[in-house]
Amino acid sequence: MKSLIKIVVIAVVFVAVSCKKDTAPNYQFMPNMYESAGYETYGENAMFENGMEARTPAEGSIPRGFIPFDIENNTDGFALAKATLKSPLSSDEVDFEKGSPLYAIYCGICHGVKGDGQGNLVKREKILGIPSYDDAGRAITEGSIYHTIYYGKNAMGSYANQLNEEERWQVVAYVLKLKEDLEK
Repeated sequence: MKSLIKIVVIAVVFVAVSCKKDTAPNYQFMPNMYESAGYETYGENAMFENGMEARTPAEGSIPRGFIPFDIENNTDGFALAKATLKSPLSSDEVDFEKGSPLYAIYCGICHGVKGDGQGNLVKREKILGIPSYDDAGRAITEGSIYHTIYYGKNAMGSYANQLNEEERWQVVAYVLKLKEDLEK
């Protein structure tokens, strides 16, 4: 009896293996995943109005995480920011432990770690004319620093994309601390 069971099992396995055809494709359960519709690169496509280019955002939309700055990027806007713009951070929220590394990363290379205008790029004469924060003619304020970080000024570019609003205000507080330290 045991040998008969063995023979039947071997016969079933032999039949199952002999019926497999490697030349015939398997059944496709979801053919759209195997054969997707191809689009010509930069060609006409019903999904896009003007070929394969990005769609313009809806008018008046604001990107996620972006907070618009209402003061314009011109000399009048700079003067307005210098005179009226104040930090929204209270004295409890100002954290020099956050502002110091951000200043070192983004500002210290030109302005120097002490704010004296002697950063590595100035010492190597790659950039010239960076004044110290305690220069009498500069009279920097919270608003002027923030406006300069947001839009840039002269050879300095904008850091609005690198620093979010809270980080910008932390850097402003740290710059004012450096200015105070230099004036002592």
